[in-house]
Amino acid sequence: MMLKHKLCNMNHQSPLHTVRLLVLSQALFVCASAIGLTLTGLVGAMLAPSRALATLPYALVTVATALSTIPVSMLMLRWGRRLVFMLGSMSGALGGALAAWAIVRNDFLLFCLANLALGLFAASAQYYRFAANEAAPPEYKARAIAWVISGGVLAALVGPTLAAWAREAVPRHSFAGSYLVLLGLALLGSLVLSRLAGLGEATAAVRASGAASSTPLSRLLRRPAFLVAAANSALAAGMMMFVMTSSPLAVVGCGLPVTVAASVIQWHLLAMYVPGFFSGRLIARFGVTPILGLGAALFGLGSAVALAGVTPLHFGLALMLNGLAWNFMFVGGSTLLTQSFADDIPADRARVQAANEFITAAVAAGGSLLAGVVFNGWGWPAVQWGVLPLQCLAAAATLSWAAAQRRLVNQTAVQQVAKA
Repeated sequence: MMLKHKLCNMNHQSPLHTVRLLVLSQALFVCASAIGLTLTGLVGAMLAPSRALATLPYALVTVATALSTIPVSMLMLRWGRRLVFMLGSMSGALGGALAAWAIVRNDFLLFCLANLALGLFAASAQYYRFAANEAAPPEYKARAIAWVISGGVLAALVGPTLAAWAREAVPRHSFAGSYLVLLGLALLGSLVLSRLAGLGEATAAVRASGAASSTPLSRLLRRPAFLVAAANSALAAGMMMFVMTSSPLAVVGCGLPVTVAASVIQWHLLAMYVPGFFSGRLIARFGVTPILGLGAALFGLGSAVALAGVTPLHFGLALMLNGLAWNFMFVGGSTLLTQSFADDIPADRARVQAANEFITAAVAAGGSLLAGVVFNGWGWPAVQWGVLPLQCLAAAATLSWAAAQRRLVNQTAVQQVAKA
């Protein structure tokens, strides 16, 4: 009887409560991933047979994320989001356990496998914002995406602190304890996700719609709304990773202490996630197009500040502008995608979301890998000049979309006048 009462309460879970659970899940994921971001390179250098392979484990995270986005979306269509979210979080727990065991065994290959599992965790977590948008009432849909992203504010700062705090928790095996903390965060995330209602098993109608979908994927991906949304989300991720990955190298290379590099990254993370508290509201008030354009402009402004000097103030302000630009473009692109495909059948929505996430993850991975090459070959100014063509491409896509929307509005107005 008590179990029946609990199930009844879950089935009547309010939409905003569902969004809150997803915000908490995002916070736990970001906290766990921040531990990995902080330690993967250090542990890789400690375990790798050659220092040239030290960054391979983190590269495997990005590769696994990119390759998993499409299968994860398809599984959600069949099994429902809640189950796949929980499996993704359990994959993160497995990754944390394997990483800790790899450190104890001094096993580089096992550590690489652990990071593949963490990439699967990241792939599933990328869909939290879409689930929040679908669950939220109409008046909160744009804000729901931003709220989920804002869940990383405190976690982005707490994660590295937890990594340092648990570093020597396992005697004689530095960093093993940090990955056990990651394991615990992922398990807690799975517990939170298990409380989601309305995102459970896929219904027969949804499965039928998935089987009956006859729309070619190429036709869906050629829609102007998808092209603009994917361009903004992917370019924002790529530009952000390109600059963020190389910035600590630039700070230290200019003779500034490591503490300045850490401070710059912390301010960057805050600028990425804090705007989530208001960027959704800005989109709801002014529309998605102006926010996308503002994001592209802020990327350019951040590069201009970085080119103006190499003091701690220049680095800090440039990276803050970079993080803010990412938030506006990423939230705006995600919102445009969900708005434009809201009336499509679930199968088609799942496919375009999967394509968007794959493109975004691939471009982000490319930006991360290219950052070291460009910085080592041509220096910090080249990194900033390298961002500008991408910023112009994003701005051009947004402006063309805005012009097309204005023409559509004008044509509609003319037709209404003609009918009158």
